[in-house]
Amino acid sequence: MTWEAVYNFFGIKEFIYFISSSQIQDALLPVRIVFIFFSVFFLVFVIYFMVNSSWLQYKFLEDVTDFFFWKSAGQREMSKQWAKIKKRTETGNINDYKLAIIDADDFFAEVLDDGGYAGKDFAEAISKASKMITPIFDDVLAAHEIRNSIIYNPDYNLSVDQAKKVIATYESASRSIGMG
Repeated sequence: MTWEAVYNFFGIKEFIYFISSSQIQDALLPVRIVFIFFSVFFLVFVIYFMVNSSWLQYKFLEDVTDFFFWKSAGQREMSKQWAKIKKRTETGNINDYKLAIIDADDFFAEVLDDGGYAGKDFAEAISKASKMITPIFDDVLAAHEIRNSIIYNPDYNLSVDQAKKVIATYESASRSIGMG
């Protein structure tokens, strides 16, 4: 049996002629237009959500920005967080400085946890990380004591210079842990 005989036996040849006939093509034109419309709609839908979602940035742009700016995503996040903390100090209000110190201490505790220096309390965590922050270890302990004083005594008297020094200490310690 030849291919042409098989072709004719199953009616494939007639089916192909039927599908490609001008009457069927004219009848299927509205269906084709509807499918083209839906295809374009879903293509626009996919592009819109790819642009507006963070998935594309997560999968592609993070690596590209790391390559071009020579900073890892963690360092950029750390810089953003410190910019937010420092923004609190721009008002000159001592209460904003106190809140900035509390935020800085909380962020430093996160950096310690992320760096693998977690402990049951701050003293244990900081002692695990002491090699990373040796030059300012005592300053960090003093900064944490000031933070505790602010927390437990809302009327704690704090100078602007003292607050700036505490925030700078936390920032320096966080950068030492974050880069190590």
